Order: sequence, then C-alpha cells, then structure tokens
Amino acid sequence: MKRTGAQIIWEVLTREGVDTVFGYPGGAILPAYDAMLDYDVHHVLVRHEQGAAHMADGYARASGKVGVCVATSGPGATNLVTGIATAMMDSSPLVCITGQVTSSVIGRDAFQEIDITGISLPITKHNYLVTDVRDIERSLREALYIARSGRPGPVLVDITKDAQQAEIDFVASDRPVQLPGYRPDLAALPEEYDHAVALLERAERPLILAGQGIQFANAGAELCALVDRTDIPVALTLLGLGGMPAHHPRNLGMMGMHGEAWVNTAIQEADLLIALGMRFDDRVTGNLATYAPRARKIHVDIDPAEIGKNVKADVGLVGDLREVLQAILPRLDQRSRPHWIARIDELKGDSAVRDIQRLPDDGHLYAAHVIHDLWRLTEGAAVVVTDVGQHQMWEAQYYKHDRPRSLITSGGLGTMGFALPAAIGARFARPEAELWVIAGDGGFQMTAPELTTCKQEGIKVNVAIINNGYLGMVRQWQEFFYQRRYASTPMLSPDFVKLAEAHGLVGLRVESRAEVETAVRRAQAEPGTVIIDFRVQQEDSVYPMVPSGADLGEMIRRPAHNPIFETAQDD
Repeated sequence: MKRTGAQIIWEVLTREGVDTVFGYPGGAILPAYDAMLDYDVHHVLVRHEQGAAHMADGYARASGKVGVCVATSGPGATNLVTGIATAMMDSSPLVCITGQVTSSVIGRDAFQEIDITGISLPITKHNYLVTDVRDIERSLREALYIARSGRPGPVLVDITKDAQQAEIDFVASDRPVQLPGYRPDLAALPEEYDHAVALLERAERPLILAGQGIQFANAGAELCALVDRTDIPVALTLLGLGGMPAHHPRNLGMMGMHGEAWVNTAIQEADLLIALGMRFDDRVTGNLATYAPRARKIHVDIDPAEIGKNVKADVGLVGDLREVLQAILPRLDQRSRPHWIARIDELKGDSAVRDIQRLPDDGHLYAAHVIHDLWRLTEGAAVVVTDVGQHQMWEAQYYKHDRPRSLITSGGLGTMGFALPAAIGARFARPEAELWVIAGDGGFQMTAPELTTCKQEGIKVNVAIINNGYLGMVRQWQEFFYQRRYASTPMLSPDFVKLAEAHGLVGLRVESRAEVETAVRRAQAEPGTVIIDFRVQQEDSVYPMVPSGADLGEMIRRPAHNPIFETAQDD
C-alpha cells in the first residue's frame, strides 16, 4: 500500500503500542501532524517544547513504557534539549521526533535549520538524521527498541520534511530489531557469582544500597526476598524510593547528602556494600577518598560502564537486576544479624527522623508539616511528582513511599520546572491514580504555562506549591557557606490563587497548619486541577546536609533550638 513518510511515522508508533504523544507543531513537522489525524493517537498540545519532553519523561517513569514527544525544527528542537538531558541522566526511555528542513537545504542555514543531532549527541543514547522515506520505519523501530532495552534512555529521530512528504509502497515489518554491536543483554560469569556469594556469606555488617534499577527491573519482590533471607538492611537513593516499601522493617530510608544521619553512618561502618541498580552518584558518596573505607563492594548494574566508574567494585555483576537476584537467592542461607541491627538501632536512637505529628503548632507553617500531612491525608497512596530543591528533599524525608513508581523526580540533572509537565505526562500513564505535584515557588514558575494544558485536556493534577519566597536550596547554601549573603535568591511571585483562576482552575491559599487538611480535602474533591499556595516558613533548611565534597559522615545537623526537633519516633 502507498504511504507517505508522515503516515509511516504513525504506522510504526501505533503498531508499537504508542497511543499518546506530547508535542507542538511547526513548519518542518507539519506533514506528520496532518497525517496524525487519521490515526488513533491522542496528541497533547504543550505550551513549550521543554514541557513536551518532560511530559513524555513523566509518562515513561509512571508507566515503564516509552514516552514520545514531537517538535519542529530549529527552536522547537532546541527547546527539547533540557528535557532530553533530564531523561538521559535518569535513564528514562524517550523517543523524540523532530522535523528537519528539506534535505536539499541542509547545511545552508535555512530558516529554522539547526543540527539537532549534533547538539543532542552527548545527551541521547542514540540519534538519527533521516533524509530518505525508506529509512523512517527502520529508524523509528530501532529508536523504540534502543530507548527501552538495556539501560533505558532517550533517542532522537530527526526527519527531513521531504522524507515526510515522499510516498513509497509500504509493507510493515514485524522482524525483530537487530543491531550488530548493541548488547543490552550482557550477563555475569559464574565465577563472578561465586565471588559475590562468598563475600555475602562472610560479611558481618553488610548493607544494601538500592537505586532506581530496582524499579526498572521490577525487582522489588526479589529485593524483599533477599532481605528477608539475609537480614541485610537497605538504604535507598532518591530515585530508588518506592523500590522497597518504606514500612519494611529493614528499610532504613534515604542515603546521601540529605539522607538520614544514621544511614550515612551505617554506610561508613559497613564491611560490605551491595549496590543494586545505583551508580554511586556524588550526592550519595560525598568524598570518594573516605567513602565506606571498611567495606568491600558488590556492584550490580545492567550498564557495564557503571561498574567501577565512581567506586571500585570488588565484584561487578552485569545484567538484569531481577535475573541477578533470582540467580543469587537460592545460594544464600537464612540468617539473622542481631548485633548489626542493634548497632543501627543505636544510631537511630541518637539521630532519628523528625516527629512532625507530635510537633506543637507554634503558629508557623513548615514545609515538613505540609508534606507529612499530605502523606497522611493521601494514605501514602499518591503518585508524587516533585520539582527540584528543598521541597524535593523534604518530600523524600516526610512522604513514605510503599509502592514502586510512586515518586517521580529529576535526580541527576536536577531540573527546575520538571514537576508540572512531568505530572501531566504521568496523568496520561496513570489515569486512575491520585496525583500530586510538590514544587517550589521558583521552579513552578519556570513551566507554569502548562496549567493551560491541564485545562485544555480536562485533566486533574493537584499542585502543592511550597512557597517560601526564596530560591530555597540556593538560599540554604548561601546561609551555610556564603555568610547569609542572599544574592538573587529572594523571589517575588505572582498571586498563585489568581494565576490558577486566570487559567480557569481552582486556586487555594494556606497560611497555617490548621488549614492544611481542609485545603487538601477540597483539592481531592474537585474534578479538575487545583493549585494550593502553601505559605511556609521562609528561612527553614533541609537537615541533615553533607556539604559538597565532604566526608559522608561530616553532616550539618539541625540546631538544637530549631523548632522541628529530632526524635526516635516518626509517625
């Protein structure tokens, strides 16, 4: 049958199960948009192409499927870059389709011509420039395969306008994609498994470090089985939260720069670290020269490039995490570790997390209040999408995630403005879920125009703005390390209630803790998107904090006079 290149784009996507795309039309991609009307695909019109990439990313993280975004050439394509980089850093599977100028004028500085494949090369898993209609099907099928296989990541496919307009006899291929040299299915050797098992059997103070790979591999059950058999406690990365239920008795909580103090201390005292689907990011390790000095390391990751990249591994097991755990489990004996668990309990007694529920109301509204109450009022069952900054760390500390893919956040790149568009994407992936954005007043303003996308699409996203009148995390660094010289961090914001109403949405304001529950219940009851402006204490800080480059055990702790005290209870 005859098909244009534009039609072939949608033939491939729909055959691959894609039913939702996020994008913004323009001249070089118009043939594809015209053809789209004849296919069963829901297109979400964004207000900025960065939002399209973040929506596709949020869709991918919430569903585990490939997210797809579409943009035109030139500024349309370059506006995707921050979103692509965000996905690359966090291993999120995206396919980004961009239009390109007609092939005959490439290299001549044509209107809206830009070398987007060159620009995106460092921030994509792979990319394509397609100038021939006959290559469109193959390129898109390969792109989808590369994006979701092995370590996931973004792939960009740039298609010239004449390739979209050309017509050929088209017969869809159902042959498996084969890419010589691409090996997403590597497996560890038997002797490497032997060495890992021997280290596990000898360890007296082992600790599991669980990352996002647990969720990518759907290995939560295997992780819990490993813990139940070996009695090894677990620390989680920011992106790993939800990979193991927060209420599991051996889940210690988050590690790293703003992780729990006893977790970081336990890492420094451990004699064996078992790293599962995490990459020893600098925010996790602190000073590498003094990181876990007594510990041997077993590192399990699907990407061989991560083994030994930051922290030397005594054993590296390359492969699908779930399959690796399934291979190891039968070889391990049941055991308990009373002395190690007692030591960790002792550390908790000295420095346990905040008891927010029992905190007297001193008339001020703290971000910790808001997030803890949000956790309680949603019964811990919401999908939470955060922006980047103090509120992101408070969410990780005070909202307890028991389910996988229930926290969506920008970890590696730390992209302000991520939350609202990513939540819109997550809504299309999880239409039944209760969905909350937690954002700061700074980051929210970066992508606030996407509120009209919520209105046009008729979707429900509840937005909690933690409004402290500052670029909060930058202000905290200025307080701690720059003698409170607040250069360009005090921030004027619009009236968020009026802004919501201008977009045709509901806006609410909360200034005391007594008002939190009423506002949250109102938001839950409303059929559409609701924005709540939480006016929180301005100069609050996230504790503990490991200064950048410092030893993991050198934490800045909450001052004794601080009204949010620390206790062994966390209700």
